[in-house]
Amino acid sequence: MTGPDDLVAAIEALQRHDLDAWIAEELVVPEVQAGTPVFSEMECARVRLICTLHYELDVDAAALPVVLSLLDQLYETRQNLLSLTAAIRAQDETVQAAIMAALRPEGED
Repeated sequence: MTGPDDLVAAIEALQRHDLDAWIAEELVVPEVQAGTPVFSEMECARVRLICTLHYELDVDAAALPVVLSLLDQLYETRQNLLSLTAAIRAQDETVQAAIMAALRPEGED
């Protein structure tokens, strides 16, 4: 777990006022321990992503929630696809073949 001061020190471009705004807007959601926000590895990675979007790619602050929402949806879709793939692999070959056949575009053998 990483405190906000350590996070600001670790990410060169990160400004404390931006981090505080992102917390207030719930773009990042730190845990609170002893009244102090602390960031998990995942939330630290999210802060780095937001920094890249905001500071390097010049994504406007008003657009950040939309971009992050789309990225969150993409991540969730990817996780669902990985779960579905694992479930298909757990089936016998006949079921796997039937699924693959159903996925082929019509008219393709």
